[in-house]
Amino acid sequence: MGMIYTFLANRTFLKLLLVVNIAGTIYGYYWYGWQLAETPPIFLPFVPDSPTASLFFVLVLLGFLLKKNWPIWEALALVTLFKYGIWAVVMNILVYFVQGQLDFAGYMLIFSHFAMAVQGILYAPFYRMKLWHLVIAAVWTLHNDVIDYVFFMMPRYSMLDKFTPQIGYFTFWLSVFSIGIAYYLAVRSSRFKLSLK
Repeated sequence: MGMIYTFLANRTFLKLLLVVNIAGTIYGYYWYGWQLAETPPIFLPFVPDSPTASLFFVLVLLGFLLKKNWPIWEALALVTLFKYGIWAVVMNILVYFVQGQLDFAGYMLIFSHFAMAVQGILYAPFYRMKLWHLVIAAVWTLHNDVIDYVFFMMPRYSMLDKFTPQIGYFTFWLSVFSIGIAYYLAVRSSRFKLSLK
C-alpha cells in the first residue's frame, strides 16, 4: 500500500494526471456545448456536472504541485468526482438495459467516469479539509440536485426521460452517500493521513 501512495505523490505522475484531467475537463465542457447553448444563464454553472468536478480536481492537483493544500477545492473535488463518476456509470449501464446495446462513447464514458470516482478517493489521504469545507461542498452538491431535478437542468439522456423521477431520487441519495464517503475518508479525526513531499 505504501508503494501505491508513493507513486500517487510522485511529481511526474501528478503532472501527467493534471494533463489528463485538463484534457478531460475541456472535452467535458465541449460535450455539454449544445445543452449549454440552450441553458438560461443563471443555470450555466450547474449544468456541466462532470467537467466541473474534474475542474475542481485540476485545482487540487495544481495545489499539490505547488506543495499546498486547498481544502475547499479538495472537498468539492472528492464529493463531486465520486458522485458524478458513479452517476455516469450507472446511467450508461441503464442505457444499455433500456436499448439493449451501448455504443463506443457509452463504454468510454463508463471507463472515464469510473476513473474519476477512483482518483478522487485514492487521493483522500492527502486532503486537509475540515468539516466546514465539507459543508460547503455538500450545499453545492445538494443545490445542484435541486437545479437538475426541479428546474430540469440534468444531463440529457433522452432514452431515460421516463425514468426522471427515479433518477432524481437515486441522485439525491447518491449525493448523501458521496458526502458521507468524503467525511469518512477525509474529515474524521482518526482518518489515514499522508503528506506530499
